[in-house]
Amino acid sequence: MAKTREQKQADVAALSEAFSSSKIAVMTDYRGLNVPAINDLRNQLRDAEVSYKVAKNTLVKVAIKDTELKDADTSIFTGPMAIAFGQDEAQTCKIIADFAKANENLEIIGAIDESGKTLSREDVMALAKLPSREVLTAQVVGTIAAPLSGFVRVLNGNITQLLYALNAIQDKKGEA
Repeated sequence: MAKTREQKQADVAALSEAFSSSKIAVMTDYRGLNVPAINDLRNQLRDAEVSYKVAKNTLVKVAIKDTELKDADTSIFTGPMAIAFGQDEAQTCKIIADFAKANENLEIIGAIDESGKTLSREDVMALAKLPSREVLTAQVVGTIAAPLSGFVRVLNGNITQLLYALNAIQDKKGEA
């Protein structure tokens, strides 16, 4: 049954909101996936707070024009497509890429980031290889803290050596 104009406008509004509120939108071709596989993918994405929507390409193009992403390249919107909208770029791409490796019927088409830049399939795969935001933050903090902890060890080393020297002097005076 064909959708009414009001239903299409509601779909466009929902898609516009999804594009505006997400940091990345990963486009996939889901042809050949059965319902249990799609539900499994949706569950994995839902656990990461990523929404996955099937949308008509013409409605997606209209929705993008209604957002700040209006300059994004919409030529990647071909064929049946589902879009994963996420807040963590690396995590969203990783879930999609891992699922695509396990299910050859899911094909990654590309992505659009929050600045409107269109990413190729290879770019999405490269993002999938990045560690999560939390891991990157921990690595940066560790890198910043490493010189400080080394400095503390050096300062403690001098104090420790002074204590050893004082103890040695005390032991010599105690023996004499």
